[in-house]
Amino acid sequence: MSFDPQRVVELLVCPQSHAPLVYDGQSLVSTDAETRLRYAIRDDIPVMLADEAETVAADEWAELMRQHGRHPETGLPSTDEGVSTATPEEA
Repeated sequence: MSFDPQRVVELLVCPQSHAPLVYDGQSLVSTDAETRLRYAIRDDIPVMLADEAETVAADEWAELMRQHGRHPETGLPSTDEGVSTATPEEA
């Protein structure tokens, strides 16, 4: 069975904040603006341990959120106007 990043991000959440994740190459990144955690993927297996996660710099995290259609300050899904109307619980 091969690694399917789209399926994984639909199933997993950040273990620390419970926020959705986005796939970024060889890692999964939390959409939580406060934690900004990056989880490595090793041998096609996401390492979902908060102790082993890396904190992403704020500017890099904002750019990742933009690339994935999310608001660069909140990490919430963006609307057509570029501003999310969803609360964190709705995301």
